Amino acid sequence: MGEEGLRKRKGEDNSKEDGQSIQSREPQTMNLQKQAKLSLFLVGLISGICMIVGTIIGSGIFVSPKSVLANVGAVGPCLTIWAACGILGTLGALCFAELGTMITKSGGEYPYLMEAFGPIPAFLFSWTSLLVTKPSSFAIICLSFAEYASAPFYPGCNPPQVVIKCLAAAAIVVITIVNSLSVKLGSYLQNFLTAAKMIIVTIIVVSGIVLLAQGKTENFEDSFKDSKISVSSISLAFYNGLWAYDGWNQLNYITEELKNPYRNLPLSIIIGIPLVTVCYVLINISYFTVMTSTELLQSQAVAVTFGDRVLYPASWIVPLFVAFSTIGSANGTCFTAGRLVYVAGREGHMLKVLSYISVKRLTPAPAIIFYGAIAIIYIIPGDINSLINYFSFAVWIFYGLTVLALIVMRFTRKELRRPIRVPIIIPVIVMLVSIVLVLAPIISAPELAYLYCVLFILSGLIVYVLFIHFKFSWPQKISTPITMHLQMLLEVVPAEEDTE
Repeated sequence: MGEEGLRKRKGEDNSKEDGQSIQSREPQTMNLQKQAKLSLFLVGLISGICMIVGTIIGSGIFVSPKSVLANVGAVGPCLTIWAACGILGTLGALCFAELGTMITKSGGEYPYLMEAFGPIPAFLFSWTSLLVTKPSSFAIICLSFAEYASAPFYPGCNPPQVVIKCLAAAAIVVITIVNSLSVKLGSYLQNFLTAAKMIIVTIIVVSGIVLLAQGKTENFEDSFKDSKISVSSISLAFYNGLWAYDGWNQLNYITEELKNPYRNLPLSIIIGIPLVTVCYVLINISYFTVMTSTELLQSQAVAVTFGDRVLYPASWIVPLFVAFSTIGSANGTCFTAGRLVYVAGREGHMLKVLSYISVKRLTPAPAIIFYGAIAIIYIIPGDINSLINYFSFAVWIFYGLTVLALIVMRFTRKELRRPIRVPIIIPVIVMLVSIVLVLAPIISAPELAYLYCVLFILSGLIVYVLFIHFKFSWPQKISTPITMHLQMLLEVVPAEEDTE
């Protein structure tokens, strides 16, 4: 795959080709990686913080409060779970910061698993991420956006599913196009949407503080009364809370595109995730100032109920800005996950064309388009709850495996430079928590969905053995002409890779 592009890049047949062809091809391929980096190095500290905050704060804080409360049963444990989820996310992100500054490659967990355990776990991660976790996350967020965006047009009833799914598909298409056209445009859009979502967060938090100052504290009395505390209930509450925090590792997917990653990656984490944690706890406190536990559990849309009771005639602001929030989270997810497809293609674990870069835009356009197409497929038959089940179970398997990779490389790769070195107890804690989170739903509420997810992950072994290890020739014969036609259609070429 990509042999023609490689010949163009290396100039093997430059003596045989006409002068016009050489002049038209060489400027496109020579120093392409350097040009791409000049374009991609737009993600500085502020954009990094916005990427974390903008990706994390999405649909979760407007969907998960009911589920967290339902599992623990009282206000006190609910707020404790939200704070603990933020702490766990910060600890996990610090582990990823050590990995990201030790192995400065984009692609998130993929290069870390490759360095620690070899190609098979790395391939299984990319296989699962590209076809399950990332597209399902993108689909969940866009479905949440569609529900909030369509709700004002259907007062008193639920919007039709066909409207929700068509609107979600349209959102995926728009976000995919934006991120395929320009990294700068995607980054600017992310910054704008992050600012917009912080407006609604600020409105809810300030309203809650004002109500507390006015003495609306009755719902916080005996806050641990009637709580349901068990390993099972706490684990399931963590599942739902951590869904709202998902995105804490997103900067590791664009490490190569960060300005000064040794400084900006850890700083973005240390500033961004605690900021989100404070916002989440304050938002939940605001919810409880106007709703009892029973009322919150009965609410169809917690933020909308809050807006109806507090903002009165301006309550339409809530669904509007929640839509901004979710679309911003979807944009951040697309911006970072497209890089995983790109890195996996560059390593030969996916179609080579997925690792190509647009000649004009200097973006990994094929990877982003592929990612958007898979996400659209997920929204057709899926619903939010089933997608979250698939996502959460699969993603924590690989979070735990990646943190284990950090522990393993402390002993096997001592020669690697570590600008950031976290205490060993932190990755141990994160790994143990991930084991509990993976096993708890299987033990407490076993479902076939978990078995299907495991079987799908393991099916990647068959794909790896047949198409990567043995490299059968017939897939090459099929993929080569497809790659050539896609190159011409999308105007993409292989990136000039740095020698290591």
